[in-house]
Amino acid sequence: MSSSQHISPRTVLLTSVTLVAFASNSILCRLALAPQLIDAASFTFIRLLSGTIALTFILISRDKHLPRLQFTWISAFALFAYAIPFSFAYLRIPAGVGALILFGAVQSTMIGSHLMDGNRLHVRELAGLLLALAGLAGLTLPGAGAPDLIGAGLMAIAGIAWGVYSLKGTCVADPLRATANNFTLSLVLAAPVAALSTGEQVITRDGVLLAVASGAIASGVGYAIWYTALRGLTATQAGIVQLLVPVLAAYGGVVFLEESISLRLVICGLLIFTGVVFAILKTARTV
Repeated sequence: MSSSQHISPRTVLLTSVTLVAFASNSILCRLALAPQLIDAASFTFIRLLSGTIALTFILISRDKHLPRLQFTWISAFALFAYAIPFSFAYLRIPAGVGALILFGAVQSTMIGSHLMDGNRLHVRELAGLLLALAGLAGLTLPGAGAPDLIGAGLMAIAGIAWGVYSLKGTCVADPLRATANNFTLSLVLAAPVAALSTGEQVITRDGVLLAVASGAIASGVGYAIWYTALRGLTATQAGIVQLLVPVLAAYGGVVFLEESISLRLVICGLLIFTGVVFAILKTARTV
C-alpha cells in the first residue's frame, strides 16, 4: 500500500481545528500545573471526567438517546497511558523538552507502524520530516537543561501511547462514539491513581476550571474531531502534522502566558511549518 493519499479540504479544516485544540490543551495544563493550582493526578482525573461528560452530551444531542458503552479497552488504556504520565512528566521536566520528547515518541510510533506495514517514505516526505524535526529541535533544545530521567521516561510513554491511540482511531466507524467510550472507560483506570494520591492533593477552583476546560473542550471535543480527521490521513501524514502543535503552543504561550517572543521562535516555527507543508504537498500531488 502506498503512503500517498489525497488530503481533502474537509480533512485540512478538521486537522487544523484539532491542532489548535491540542496546543490549547498544552497551555491549559501548564497554566494549572506550573503554579500548582492542582495536583497532576486530580488534574488528569477531572480532565478525563469532564471529557466524558461533554462527549456524552454531544452523543445524546446527536442520537437522541443515551449512548451504549462498548468495551474498547485497548484504546481506553492508550488514552489513560497518555494522560497520566503526560501530567506527571510536566512536574519534572521543562515544557519545551517535554514537547520534543512527546512528539518525537509520537512520530516514532506512528511512522514506525506505517513502515512495518510495508510502506516506504518518499524522498520529499522524508526531507519534510527531517526539516520539521530540525525546527522542533531548534525550538526546544537550546537553553534547556538535561531532562530529568524519570520525567523524560514518563513523557516518552505518553508519546508512544498517544501514537497507539491515534493509530487505533484510523479504523473506527463512529469517531465520536469511540472517543466517548474511550474517555468513559479510561476513568476506571484513572480513578485509582487519583485515589492513591490523596495525600498529595492540591485542588483550587482555578485548577479545577482549567482541568474542565482541558477535558471538555481541548481533549474531549478535540479528540473526537481528531478521530474524524484521521480517516483522511495516512499514518505518516498524521504523525508529521502533529509537529505543528509545539509551535502553536509556544506562540499561545506568548499570548496567554506572557512569554516573550524571540527570533529563534519565529525561525524555528517557519522551519516546522515549511517541513510539514513540504511533506503533505508531496502526498497530495501523487494520487
